[in-house]
Amino acid sequence: MATYDLAVLGGGPAGYVGAIRAAQLGKKVIVIEKERAGGTCLNWGCIPSKSLLKNAEVYQHILHAEEYGITTGKVSFDFAKVIGRSRNVSDRIAKGVEFLLKAKKVDYLVGEGKLGTDRKIKVKTTDGKSQVIEATNVMLATGCLPRVLPGMKVDGKVVMTSREALEMKKQPKSIIILGAGAIGVEFAYFLNSFGTKVTLVEMKPRVLPIEDEEISDMLGKNLAKQGIEILTETSMESVTASASGVKVKLSGKNAKTIEADALLCAVGVQANLDGALDAGVKLDLDRGYVKVDGRYKSSMAGVFAAGDIIGPPWLAHVASFEAIEAVNGIFDAKYQPKKVGAFPGCTYCQPQVASIGLTEAAAKEKKLKFKVGRFPYRASGRAVASGDSEGMVKILIGEPHGEILGAHIIGAEATELIGEVGLGMTLEATADEIAGTIHAHPTLTEMIKEATEAAVGHAIHI
Repeated sequence: MATYDLAVLGGGPAGYVGAIRAAQLGKKVIVIEKERAGGTCLNWGCIPSKSLLKNAEVYQHILHAEEYGITTGKVSFDFAKVIGRSRNVSDRIAKGVEFLLKAKKVDYLVGEGKLGTDRKIKVKTTDGKSQVIEATNVMLATGCLPRVLPGMKVDGKVVMTSREALEMKKQPKSIIILGAGAIGVEFAYFLNSFGTKVTLVEMKPRVLPIEDEEISDMLGKNLAKQGIEILTETSMESVTASASGVKVKLSGKNAKTIEADALLCAVGVQANLDGALDAGVKLDLDRGYVKVDGRYKSSMAGVFAAGDIIGPPWLAHVASFEAIEAVNGIFDAKYQPKKVGAFPGCTYCQPQVASIGLTEAAAKEKKLKFKVGRFPYRASGRAVASGDSEGMVKILIGEPHGEILGAHIIGAEATELIGEVGLGMTLEATADEIAGTIHAHPTLTEMIKEATEAAVGHAIHI
């Protein structure tokens, strides 16, 4: 039996980051991971999906090369190699995380660990052996699993979740995607780019329903222009699957029965708790997620939790933030851990969507006084020169102090641009300070400055 200062169940963005932080504090740490370091994000989510999206982006650029004065011959692709590249990318980065853990002197154990009522962790390793890990503190970071709708049986070939979709052996000629959140929209863009007929079904009135309404409406129109069929205010009533494909009965605004070669269920996630807790362990839950206090402590003494397992937002960067805050609090009684405030949300389709802070609707609901600044990509010299003139930067500026309440971007590199606004919000920058900061020309980041100036009536280029 080994004794540690901290044992972490789960090696994803919360688990491995929290473990490394504890090691930096001079603690003896172990990470127990069921599959591979990096967790869902690195192996079955963020990283491989972005690899696929890059492939789609490159393919589309080549198809439209004539717009840049470049002539190509017949263009084709190998779908198996497209998928294979994403798996290779994940494998490479997973090895990097494993190296990091070793370099930081964090013990790493691959196996299925279960927390017992005695706070000891029983681990069944991949070779079938068992061992017990004892630690003064335990952090649960087992994340989430894709949620499947009632009556739906996932076979990994015809009916899939995002996990199975990331290793498709064969490209479907047609697919129905249930859920138009970030995962559903990204897969819709990816598959449509390579010629799959995509039907995107969403029960809410618009795609990316948690985003600013103006931005998600723009994205919906753009995706439809790309050839994606979008059925909003529509729900799945039943699904019938066979070796040849699926039949889905829909209800709501677009009530009908539709057919396709495959179906992807992208309707959200649920906490991955069953495999992490031994019989008899009872933790307080909130909507199915581990309930924690201001120090990320669960209802069980010495047991903490961070990341997706404690609830939304289900984002890797949020999980890492929470894990570091939790670990700082575990080993420093005087430290007051922070909870997540403003955080960026990103969707990596083309055009990209990124946001931080309040939407316009949320600001109105809070009865805040604010001004809205908008700057279109078509007015940006860099965007036009790059051939990426579709999109908009939208920023909400509070009154009377000029603070940033929120920002919403649709267009090329939106997921990179949002970082400037995040830093501005952290530093409590005002509209005057952003406008007074010289931005390089020509760059896309100039649009942040221009949108801020537009909010206060000082726009130059629109």
